[in-house]
Order: sequence, then structure tokens, then C-alpha cells
Amino acid sequence: MDDSQGKNSQKNDSYLEQMALATTSYIGSFYSLVLHSIFFVGIFSLQWLGFSFDQIMLILTTVVSLEAIYLAIFIQMTVNHQARKLAEVSEDVEDISEDMEEISKDIDGIQEDVEDIGEDVEKGDETLALKHQRDQEKVSHIENILKELLQEVRDLKDKQK
Repeated sequence: MDDSQGKNSQKNDSYLEQMALATTSYIGSFYSLVLHSIFFVGIFSLQWLGFSFDQIMLILTTVVSLEAIYLAIFIQMTVNHQARKLAEVSEDVEDISEDMEEISKDIDGIQEDVEDIGEDVEKGDETLALKHQRDQEKVSHIENILKELLQEVRDLKDKQK
């Protein structure tokens, strides 16, 4: 997928999906770890401001429960987003496989033409020998391109797994 398709896909994401992706990315960062550590130290330091341990635990469990609910929602949104992206990649791989089959059929046709030319060359026509050599080079070039495409398809399938 090229950059323009990736940008178009991002434009299609809703604001909430973009926020979910950004949130899950941030939650998995060092800054989130620091912020949460400061928060927990702050919550437990409320005892020096006159809050009882029961009040502190009530505040802490309420905040942590709400955070867990929202994080679960954001994470599920991110999982759904990634599943859609994988489906798009799967469709692309299928399209490439179909193209490869068509190219393979075309190469078979070219190979038959090359064999016909080879028969003409055997009859002694030097002009056809040069044409045969050029056609062989074309076939060789096409085979190399097919090998590269086949490797790309295999790489895409491996990434999909």
C-alpha cells in the first residue's frame, strides 16, 4: 500500500478511532508510566491533607476502575482498526495472486511463441535467430519480474500471518 492510500485510510477513520489509536500508543509509553507513578504517589499523599485511608482507597479504586473501562474500550477500538487493516492487506494479496495467475498465463503464451520461433530458427533463417534471441531475453526478463512479484506475495502472506 502506498502513502496516498495510507493517508486516505487515515482520513476515513473517525475522530474517536484516531483518538483511540493515539491513546493506546500513549498508554504504552514511558511518559504514561511516569504520569501514573506520579498520580499514585499523589493519591497516597492525600493522607497528609487529612483524608482517611478508606477515602483514599475509595478515590483510587473509582479512578482506576473508570480508567480500566475506558482503556478496554480504546484497546478494542484499536484491535478493530488493526483487523480492518489486515483485511485490506489480505484483499491486496488476493489481487496480486490473481494478477500473478494472469501473468503466468501470458508467459505460457509467450513461451509457445518462442518455441514456434525456435522451430523457424532451426530451418536456418538467421533473422529469426536474432528475433528468437531477443524474445528469449524478454522471457528471461519477465521470468525475473515474476520471481520478484512471487517473493513479494510470499512476504505479504508472511506478514499477514
